[in-house]
Amino acid sequence: MKEQGQKVIASNRKARHDYSIIDTYEAGVMLMGTEVKSLRLGRVSLVDSFATVDDGEVWLRGVHIPEYTQGSWTNHEPRRARKLLLHRQEIERLIGKTREGGLTLVPLRLYFSDGKVKVELALARGKKSYDKRQDLAKRDAQKEIARSIGRRAKGME
Repeated sequence: MKEQGQKVIASNRKARHDYSIIDTYEAGVMLMGTEVKSLRLGRVSLVDSFATVDDGEVWLRGVHIPEYTQGSWTNHEPRRARKLLLHRQEIERLIGKTREGGLTLVPLRLYFSDGKVKVELALARGKKSYDKRQDLAKRDAQKEIARSIGRRAKGME
């Protein structure tokens, strides 16, 4: 029976804190068999991962997929570069935008989509520390508003 829908393997929550997301892309990932088995066990880390465009190809670097425990000598390298599968037009657009300056490619999440491993790639600009503080203050204000609304609905205020 074929898998249906999406199942998130890992998400990079820190990326949304460190970068302001401009655009997102969905890309397939070229993997070895033992990497897929390791991913099915949910073992992956997107910390410090990024994507680069080299010679018209997009590569995912820094993703740590631990070796599969039941794997033999055919096991994979945990931190190897993995090729991403995108349409030619998307790659051309990414080349133009990353050369523009200040923009980087960051993986937001890794997931299974109908049995195939996909990565959600974000075209992002790095935030300055004061931007991060503003975002934290805004989020805290939203939480406080939600709390007071909840208290008022319960009749506590």
